[in-house]
Amino acid sequence: MSALEVFAALLLLLGGFFFLSGTVGLLRFPDTLSRLHAVTKADNLGLGLILLGVAVHGANLVLAAKLLLIWMLALLAASFSAHLVARSHLRDEASRDG
Repeated sequence: MSALEVFAALLLLLGGFFFLSGTVGLLRFPDTLSRLHAVTKADNLGLGLILLGVAVHGANLVLAAKLLLIWMLALLAASFSAHLVARSHLRDEASRDG
């Protein structure tokens, strides 16, 4: 194995670790907003590391550009969906209190 393949494998493993930690946070945190925070932060970083590992392993500029676009779209989708879930949660909480 070359040093580049080892680096790519380490990035993939680190990305998998962040996905796993986000899943643990989803299962262990007590309320909706903290669960949402754990999932969006850890999973976006995990996806970025995995895509970076694939780009390093592929060693192709076109592939790297496509993977960067995929990651940016995933970040955008995660932020929009997290905002909608948090807003819905806060509205439900406000309607129960008032």
